[in-house]
Amino acid sequence: MAQLRAFAAVAEHLHFRAAAADIGMSQPALSGAVSALEESLGVQLLERTTRRVLLSPAGERLAVRARTVLDAVAELVEEAEAVRAPFTGTLRLGVIPTCAPYLLPTVLRLVHDRYPELELQVHEEQTASLLDGLSTGRLDLLLLAVPLDTARGAGAVHCVPLFDEDFVLVLPRDHELAGRADIARERLRQLPLLLLDEGHCLRDHALDVCREAGRTDGPPVTTTAAGLSTLVQLVAGGMGVTLLPRTALGVETARNDRLTTGSFSDPAPTRRVALAMRTGTARQQEFEGFADALRKALAHLPVRPVLPDDPAPTTPAACRTAAD
Repeated sequence: MAQLRAFAAVAEHLHFRAAAADIGMSQPALSGAVSALEESLGVQLLERTTRRVLLSPAGERLAVRARTVLDAVAELVEEAEAVRAPFTGTLRLGVIPTCAPYLLPTVLRLVHDRYPELELQVHEEQTASLLDGLSTGRLDLLLLAVPLDTARGAGAVHCVPLFDEDFVLVLPRDHELAGRADIARERLRQLPLLLLDEGHCLRDHALDVCREAGRTDGPPVTTTAAGLSTLVQLVAGGMGVTLLPRTALGVETARNDRLTTGSFSDPAPTRRVALAMRTGTARQQEFEGFADALRKALAHLPVRPVLPDDPAPTTPAACRTAAD
């Protein structure tokens, strides 16, 4: 197994130093393990030069097999751990950036109080990276917006919904829509809208809301931000308006008295947040129990809890593929 791990790491990185660092092995030990595997199999797996490492034709074929074997062994270990003691060991949780700052305090408190034997590791990444990490086994569970795009590798993902939340319009305090609770979506047609950078699901959601409102040739989006904190500061500076999920308001708008909000008329645009896991994971029952506990723990937030058999939201913005 050590030889297979060493070879798989070199096949992935094509660099001995990077491969050794990835699996926590010294370079000499890594090189020796690969050489031993070549001797055992009777084939040359790598072509080594002073400057680079290449896979031989045999290496290219066997690298796929090696990864399959390693994944199967990992699933075997995971199965044994799940049967032995649920809610123990390590849980590698991936979270999208537009959820992490606002939901993690509740998640961390839940794990600390209810699952003290569970070692939680948190990874904040965009959805595409999270899905890749889930499929390769780097991550165990994801907290993100749904539905997911099967074209992005989400076909083998099982999602358990947690809640729906409304989007709110964030405005400069002196804006004509400040404090309104009955804003029609059509008002978005000509507002100077500020968005997150490409790759964030909140950007896609905001654009969907605008398209639904009939915005096809409104003011161009000329300024973007990498995070919500920067986005709301741009609004406070009078550069435009933006849309935020309601769970983000307490953190992002309370710190600046130049900001205010406005709510949309019913039905407001919404997004659904869920926990995602690999389909058929050995820990599915454990993760579904975690989802049930988390759904209850999040009840103090401005959200609407959703049970697994509840219908999906019908708001087009919420039905957009999450790419955060």
